[in-house]
Amino acid sequence: MATKIRTVGMVLAGGRGQRLHPLTWKRTKPAVPFGAKYRIIDFALNNMLNSEIYGIYVLTQFKAQSLTEHIQRYWRFGSFLQNYFITLAPAQMYLYEELGAEWYRGTADAIYQNIHLVDDHDITHVAIFSGDHIYKMDISHMIQQHVDNNADVSIAAYPVTVDEGQRFGILQVDNSFNITDFQEKPKNPKPMPGRPGYALASMGNYIFSKKALFELLNRDALDKTSEHDFGKNVLPMALDEGYKITAYDFAKNPLPGQEGPNTYWRDVGTIDSYWEASMDLVAVTPEFDLFNDEWPLRTSSEYSAPAKLVHEEGDRRGQAFNSLLAGGVIVSGSTVRRSLLSRRVHVKSYALVENSILFDAVDVGRGSVIRNAIIDKGVNIPEGIHIGVNLDEDRARGFTVTDKGVVVVPKSYKFD
Repeated sequence: MATKIRTVGMVLAGGRGQRLHPLTWKRTKPAVPFGAKYRIIDFALNNMLNSEIYGIYVLTQFKAQSLTEHIQRYWRFGSFLQNYFITLAPAQMYLYEELGAEWYRGTADAIYQNIHLVDDHDITHVAIFSGDHIYKMDISHMIQQHVDNNADVSIAAYPVTVDEGQRFGILQVDNSFNITDFQEKPKNPKPMPGRPGYALASMGNYIFSKKALFELLNRDALDKTSEHDFGKNVLPMALDEGYKITAYDFAKNPLPGQEGPNTYWRDVGTIDSYWEASMDLVAVTPEFDLFNDEWPLRTSSEYSAPAKLVHEEGDRRGQAFNSLLAGGVIVSGSTVRRSLLSRRVHVKSYALVENSILFDAVDVGRGSVIRNAIIDKGVNIPEGIHIGVNLDEDRARGFTVTDKGVVVVPKSYKFD
C-alpha cells in the first residue's frame, strides 16, 4: 500500500523588498499588486491550493498590514473545514525565553520560531516556499519525486544559462539529480547534466521530511555563527552531514491545461523586473497565461462593476489595445495601449496611457500622457500632466526613475 503523503505549507512572506521602493514603502513585497487584480503572494497560495495542499501558514514580519488584510478578508475556507486553513503567522518572538528579543533572523529562523505550528499536525512533509515570485507550479509533482527518491530535502531548481548563473545560488548535481555541492553566485557555474550551456539555480522552494527539518533547524539554532538562512547555512550543513538532498527540475513540472513546457519563473525584486514581468502579461500569446481554467488563479473577490469603454466620435474614443483591465475601470474617450489597469481606474478624455501599470483608484486627467510608468494606488493625475515623457521633469518631481527609464509615482502622491 502506498504511503499517505501529508503536507503542510509554509509561505515566507516577511521580506522587506527594499529594491522595490517606493512600491514597498508601506507594504511588504508579497503584498505588492500584480496583473491588474492580484497580489504577488496570490501565486504562491494558488500553487499550493491547486496542488491540494490545504493547510498553509503565511509567515509575515515587515510592513505586514496590507498583506494581513488581504489574507484575512479574501483567503478563507470557512469555519466548517477545520483541517483546511490559510493562517497568518506574524513574527511574535515565540522563542523569547530561548533567543531573547529577536525577530526572524533569516529564512530558516522564521520556520524555527514557528516550528510548533508544524508539530501541531500529523504530517510527513513540509513545503517551504517563497511568497514573492511569479510562477505556476504543481507542487504535488515535486513532493512525489521527493518521496520516490527517499530524499530528506528537495530543492526546486530553475535552469539558467551559464552566464546568468553568476547571479544565482547554483546547485551542482550528479546524473541522478542528487545535489553534490552548492555554489553561491559562482564566476564559473558548473553546467547541469545533459545540458552543457545551462546551470541549475535554486528557486528557494523546498520540500523537507518533517524529521529532517526538525533535526536541521534545531542544530542550526545552536550555531552562533550561523545567519540562519536555508541557502547559506542549513542546506550546506545538511549536505556535509550526509542528508540526501535532491534537485527538482522546474522545467519538467507538468501543469494541467498548459501546452508546452512550464518554464516561466520571475523574481520581481526590482522595479525594472517587476515592470517587465507585468508587460509579459499583455503579450498576444503570453508565456505566463492568466486564463488557464485548469489552473485557476484565485484572489480578492472584492466587488467592482464591469470595465467600461465609452465615447466614439472623432478622436474622442474610449479604446484599449493589448491591455488588462480590472473591474470598475472606465476608459472615457481616451486610449490605453499595452498597459495594466487595476480596479476603479478612470482614464479621462484625450488622455494616453502606454506601457504602464496603474494601481487601484488611479485617476488620469483629461489630456494627460502616461508612458513607461507605474502609478501607485490612489494617485489623482491632473489635466494635461505628462509622466514618462521627460525624465528630467519626473526626477524633479521626486519620482523614482530606473536605469531603464521606468517612472514610479508613489502611493497617494499629491500634484501641486
